[in-house]
Amino acid sequence: MGAQLTLPLKRVGPERAAARLLQCHIPGETVARMPPTEDHSDEELLNRYAGGDAAAARVLLARLSPSVLRLARRLLDDPAEAEDVTQEAMLRLWQIAPEWQAGAARPSTWLYRVAFNLATDRLRRRRSVALDAEGEPEHPAPAVLDALIAAERARALDQALATLPERQRVAVVLRHIEGLANPEIAEVLGVGVEAVESLTARGKRRLADLLSGRRAELGFE
Repeated sequence: MGAQLTLPLKRVGPERAAARLLQCHIPGETVARMPPTEDHSDEELLNRYAGGDAAAARVLLARLSPSVLRLARRLLDDPAEAEDVTQEAMLRLWQIAPEWQAGAARPSTWLYRVAFNLATDRLRRRRSVALDAEGEPEHPAPAVLDALIAAERARALDQALATLPERQRVAVVLRHIEGLANPEIAEVLGVGVEAVESLTARGKRRLADLLSGRRAELGFE
């Protein structure tokens, strides 16, 4: 029987990189109107941007880019490529903003789908590269034992996630780390909800099998 697996919800590392995305150019001209706030929905902000409000785009970028970047980093295991994918996904969102249909997919779901497709294309182009050729990400030595254990758990999870088939990995990450509902994940992957449930279940079982032999090492016992 596989060991029960509890996925950590701590999101590691991309927020600082996402801050750099805020420095990128947002096309459009700012028009005189009330400044956007966090009370505006994603769709409202996108519509405001389509009307010429670049400030609304910056609020939307700050809100959505960290989670898109996290997904891209887990798929690509390359921070620079993940930033490129996130910037390209955001650029595409700005480009389609004038044609956005009310009641269509949520902007966040649309971005996840675009980022997934862009990352998948990059993965296909580097299939010949060995999975372990890039080495492990570096972590600063923490001063507290609990922090060391948490970092090792996160690293072990990322390594285990990297071995999953792409769709299983995306389903697990979006459901159990980013907190999306199954219907939203179905939109991202272009499959049915039952398929998402199956992908998530198989992915979790595989992760449990991979990590079960390291429970004592990782401080789960």
